[in-house]
Parts: sequence; C-alpha cells; structure tokens
Amino acid sequence: MEYDDPERGSEVASRAREFVREEVIPVEREYLGESNVPDDVIADLRERAREYDVYGPQLPEEYGGLGMDFRAMLPVFEEAGRSLLGGLAMRCSAPDEGNMHTLEHFGTDEQQERWLAPLASGEMNSGFCMTEPMQGGGSDPKMLQTTARKDEDADEWVISGHKWWTTGGSEADVFLVMARSNPDAHPYEGTSLIIVPRDTEGVEVVRDVPHTGGEPVGSSHAEVKFHDARVPVENTLGPEDGGFMVAQARLGPARLTHCMRFAGMADRALDIATAYASEREAFGEPLSEKQALRHEIADHRTSLHAARTMIRHAADGIAAGDEARIEVAMAKTFTANVAQDAVDTAVQVCGGNGIGKDLPLADFYENVRAFRIVDGADEVHRRSIARWAFGDPDSEELAGITRYDDDL
Repeated sequence: MEYDDPERGSEVASRAREFVREEVIPVEREYLGESNVPDDVIADLRERAREYDVYGPQLPEEYGGLGMDFRAMLPVFEEAGRSLLGGLAMRCSAPDEGNMHTLEHFGTDEQQERWLAPLASGEMNSGFCMTEPMQGGGSDPKMLQTTARKDEDADEWVISGHKWWTTGGSEADVFLVMARSNPDAHPYEGTSLIIVPRDTEGVEVVRDVPHTGGEPVGSSHAEVKFHDARVPVENTLGPEDGGFMVAQARLGPARLTHCMRFAGMADRALDIATAYASEREAFGEPLSEKQALRHEIADHRTSLHAARTMIRHAADGIAAGDEARIEVAMAKTFTANVAQDAVDTAVQVCGGNGIGKDLPLADFYENVRAFRIVDGADEVHRRSIARWAFGDPDSEELAGITRYDDDL
C-alpha cells in the first residue's frame, strides 16, 4: 500500500525493514521464549543499526540520530515494530523514546547535556513515573497524590509519593516524575514534571510488578517510592506547575509512535499466518485454500490499512502544529484493537505452532493485549471521543487531558 509518506521516510523505512530482517530477527529467533536478552547483544544490535543508518530516527543529528520530522519517521517506527527487539535496537522504543522527546523539547541546555545525550547514545535508561496505585495518575490524573514540596532555603524539591507501572523502572538511571507542586491549585495547573536521578537518596525501586507480556529484554514495570527525595529545583522539566502541558506534548505523539510499532507487529503476524497457511495442509488441501480463513485474513488486512491511514491523518495534524487530540484518540483505540485481533487470528491460524514459542506470535500475543490499556485505556479514549461527538461544552479542553497514562 502507498501512503504518501515523505520520500526520506520511505527510504529509511526500507533500510529499517532490511535491518530488522537481516540483523534483528536472527537474534530474536535465538532468544524466543527467553525473558531476557543480554545487554551486550542489544548494544551490538545498536551498532549494527548505526551501520544501516537507522539508529534513532526521531533523535536530533547532534545526538547521533537521523533528525527526522514526525511525519517522516512514522513508517520507520512501523518497521521497527515488526520485532519486539526492533525498537530497542533502533533506540525508538518506550519509555526512552518519549522521555528523550520531552527532554529535547522542554529541557534546558544543561538538562539535555546531562540526560538527553547519554540517553540518546544508549549509555543511560529512563523511566516515566506517573501512574499511582489506586489513588490515580493513570486514567484520571486529577487524583495524583505524589507531592513536590519546595525547600526555599536549599532551593530543592522534596518529593514524596508512591508510583507504579513505571516502565523500565528497574533499569532506569533517571526518572521523570509527575508530582503536585502547588496543592492549592487544580492538579492541571499545579503539577510539575521533575527529573530525579535513581541514585538520589530516598528513591526506592520496590519491585517489578508481575504482568502479562513484557519486552524480550525483560523491561520492567516497576513500583517506585519516593521518601522525601531531594533534587535541585533546576531539575524541573518545563515550566513549574506546567507538568500536564508537558506530559500532553509527550504523550500525544508517543501514542502514534506506539500505534506504528504495533501496526508493524500486526503486519508481521499476518505475514507469518499467511505463509504458514500456504504450507500447512489439512483435509486434502492447504489451509490457504479455505475460504473462511482467506476472508478473515482479508478483513484484517482491510482493518490494518484503515489503521495506518488514521495514524497518518492524526500525524499530519500534529505535524501542522495541532494537538489533534480526537484524531489521536481515534487512531490509538482503533489500532490497539486491530493489532490485537490480527495477532489473535495469526495465533489461531498457526495452531499449536502459534501458542508455541518457536514463532514470535506467542510473545506478540502477550504484548499486544496491554496496548488497549496503556497510553490511555480504550474506555477513556472513547469517553473523550463521545464528549466531542455530543458537543459537550468542555470537550475541546478535556478531550486530551483525561487520557493521560504511562508509556508501559
């Protein structure tokens, strides 16, 4: 299918597909069913990505990336998503991709030198601390409880709170922490995003929350506590009390990059299913000759084409300077369900081989289910879309604000 992608985006996507096919998938096959791919293997893949000139498509050139604009890089993200290792190898996977984006656009020169540069090179990992157990910070961020109290004498933030589902939390060298910095203001106007190094006294990584799926490097979703952790006020990322504005700028584009990675996963799952069905014979003919199966694959291909088109439409809005909140909500909800359904069918078509881990489909299946919850659950996005559809008076203001969630 042709999607009128920018020429450079198509060129880099072509190299990315070759890189994933020739370099990433052989490593994926070696570690299928494993819970952890060694760090040195990932580091080697990243060097190969640089040789293919596909490393960091979203990163500025001064930080070793390709400096691609948002619209051009989307098809590259789709190719990275064809393997769970692809985004890690190309340095465009969550949560680091979104955190680097935030530092690039809102960080001071000093913050970028200290945190963005080593993140971009792969020398450092990060976590995004927003969601909290029970109290909020996920689908309803108004319930955020973590506080950042300013010690004027020391010019420091004193951070106290309890976070969980912090993606990459156990591996993180630094956290971006959402905290209430002005308790007298509405949370949307009294919350700050603060950079907190992991080795700060009072930071406790409690555990990895057990969950379905997970990246093949064993990327964690950690529970983290802050016990009066002190960091300089200069670690504020973006304007003080402007954390929700910064988070929206991070999460809107990140939802679309997530969509493209999962579209790539769905595309490869369908490729595997059709290849398997063409070779597997049952009841006197290949499975690919069964009309019911053919129609099912056709339906998934149609839905995937629609999802790709929706993603690009929303991306065009963001590239033009619009937040495109409703378009993003529609694309995210639709793509999450399309990808899940496609992977589910691929598993079914491949039968025992689908649930076995000689193929990547079982790992895909475990990972894709979470996408309907992370980056805003289906129900929250649909709530926003419905409020817009019914013309609720505050729908334009709240359509995006109510969709915050972590980049699991």
